Amino acid sequence: QAQLVESGGGLVQAGGSLRLSCVGFGGTFSRYAMGWFRQAPGKEREFVAGISWNGSSTSYADVVKGRFTISRDNAKNMMYLQMNNLKPEDTAVYYCAARRSRYIGMDDYDYWGQGTQVTVSS
Repeated sequence: QAQLVESGGGLVQAGGSLRLSCVGFGGTFSRYAMGWFRQAPGKEREFVAGISWNGSSTSYADVVKGRFTISRDNAKNMMYLQMNNLKPEDTAVYYCAARRSRYIGMDDYDYWGQGTQVTVSS
């Protein structure tokens, strides 16, 4: 059964950096567009960043542009989110996701990880 597992979350001070990782098991994730989403307490889940199946195209939410970088390594079935200059408002549970399409989407993802907590202190 296809499965996504995130890692790399934690507690960091404002201005610091974290790198999230997502590994895929049991599925042909190298053929799928993938993305990162986040959900803060009391808020709806929101799109953070997306990447096409071969990494040639990326998309970011305005609030993270210039601070976050999404990438992938299909040979390892891995996806990453490098987060720099973190702010307290970035605090959330971060989820990786994959959609059965080669192209980035803002929603309509088919596979989801369990999430990893990112907490940014001021």
